[in-house]
Amino acid sequence: MSQLSLSLDSSLLVRDVMGDYRLANADEVLRAARRVLAEQMRGCEALTSPQVVRDFLRVKLGALEHEVFAVIHLDAQNRVIEYVEMFRGTVSQTSVYPREVVKEALARNSAALLLVHNHPSGVAEPSRADEMLTQTLKSALALVDVRVLDHLIVAGSTILSFAERGLL
Repeated sequence: MSQLSLSLDSSLLVRDVMGDYRLANADEVLRAARRVLAEQMRGCEALTSPQVVRDFLRVKLGALEHEVFAVIHLDAQNRVIEYVEMFRGTVSQTSVYPREVVKEALARNSAALLLVHNHPSGVAEPSRADEMLTQTLKSALALVDVRVLDHLIVAGSTILSFAERGLL
């Protein structure tokens, strides 16, 4: 077997606009991985497959250089309705508006939510502001019968769960 075919065996190929195949670059591989993980999440039992959710979040948020606050909307059986990035911030903070989170939950007829944000610093520990925001959102959403099942912080490959830490 030639060296070229050996290297191609472990590489991903993409078809360009002319219909020719070429080696995929890193961005194309990550885009494809995000699409596959998003499809795996849609309609899955989020609570019985936390690894799929964690893998998706690592790929989606783990390498970002700015903070993002997102919501995973769930139906009454805790199946994924949709992942929505709601707010984008700076390297160390983002502003989150509870009113907008409630509006999005009602618009999608969500029964429950997973709150998600990243820490570009690589440190997954929640700040006091993170804890206060979680309680504020939990209270606001409870008024419209939407449960907050967890708040996950993504810091590189590490993911911290508020529920597992007893912070919900």
